[in-house]
Amino acid sequence: MKSIRDLRAGRYDAALIRLYGKEALVAAQKRLEGLLEQYREAFGEGDDPVILSAPGRTELGGNHTDHNGGRVLAASVDADILAVAGPAPDACVRIRSAAQPEIALRLDDLTPHPLERRTSASLVRGVAEYLSRQSARVGGFCAVTDSRVPVGSGLSSSAAFEILVGAVFNHLYNRGMLSFETLALAGGHAENVHFDKPSGLMDQIACAAGGAVAVDFADAARPDIRRIPFDWEHTDYRLCMVDVGGDHAALTDAYASIPQEMRAVAAKLGGIRLADVSREDLLARLAQLRDTCGDRAVLRALHFFAENDRVDRETAALERGDMPAFLREMTLSGHSSFEYLQNIYLPGQAESQPMAVALCLAQNLLEGTGGWRVHGGGFGGCVQTVAPTSRLDELVRVMEAAFGKGCCRVLGIRPQGSVRLTADKAAG
Repeated sequence: MKSIRDLRAGRYDAALIRLYGKEALVAAQKRLEGLLEQYREAFGEGDDPVILSAPGRTELGGNHTDHNGGRVLAASVDADILAVAGPAPDACVRIRSAAQPEIALRLDDLTPHPLERRTSASLVRGVAEYLSRQSARVGGFCAVTDSRVPVGSGLSSSAAFEILVGAVFNHLYNRGMLSFETLALAGGHAENVHFDKPSGLMDQIACAAGGAVAVDFADAARPDIRRIPFDWEHTDYRLCMVDVGGDHAALTDAYASIPQEMRAVAAKLGGIRLADVSREDLLARLAQLRDTCGDRAVLRALHFFAENDRVDRETAALERGDMPAFLREMTLSGHSSFEYLQNIYLPGQAESQPMAVALCLAQNLLEGTGGWRVHGGGFGGCVQTVAPTSRLDELVRVMEAAFGKGCCRVLGIRPQGSVRLTADKAAG
């Protein structure tokens, strides 16, 4: 296979260094060579396949705001899904991974299949349906993947997979001409309609765009996306995700209750989403809303409005390079999620609160020097911390003592979204 020969000749080195850094080049070479060998063994030589990477993402600000037309601050990270993919002569899709059962489906019928609900196959079909509706070409393909975005890690493995599938269609059938916005919308459609999870579009935009982005979802069909030119690597802080445990697959209903309750408040105020109404409207009719929607829904709506304002302040702080100001707002976001959004633990399971424990430990260690907050959906999963480099080892030691070895993941912000890796013909 020509790709293997090019890899061994060093012609992919430049592409690999751009994604993973020079220090990780040898490991990246071995990872890619292993995938190319797996592809050849599974699907034969055939045409030379494409090599693609899609990153996970981190939510820097805006906890549970996107689905109600709010604002978020997010970034792609240096944990990714790497894939080798080639076209199939029919409408069949086959995706193999060492960590997951093989995905196999046909693209003759792109409508949602009830038996695929909440499976990876539904995400493939959903991405294909959206792209075909946008007059993009879709077709069968074979692929092997290796994911470094752990399922349930809070880094949005599902969105990374959706963007990866979109990238396969993009580079196999559309000459790489589809925009990252189109791929993000395709992923969101797949997750909402085919997978049946009522999430917003933050995850898909962050994975597809690359770097840090501020996004305003007031117009859900055309979100306003602004890139934030902030170089995290040149600060004296490190982003560390703490996995406190919890099965995300079992939490879909808990996640769904948040947008549902927010929209119930909005409906009583004459809107569809909270972005359609104002905090002043809510406060003016507070007693009535407490009676009709319940106190938790009212508190979640109040969180939404305050969190939107925080995103603006966080974005401005990063744009001017003011890390202390950013960390203050980040920590306030965590308190609001804990106290008002209430996505720390499941109702009726007060004896199990690992996320609350992690937030408490982070506060004890980082108060006055770093930041900590609820990350993503909540109810388990991950706590996000930002620690001074000098405190990072201590943070990892304390968290691993509470949640087990390997619970901490130190991340970098990746400048690239989904990308195709190409050989440098002049190298070697």
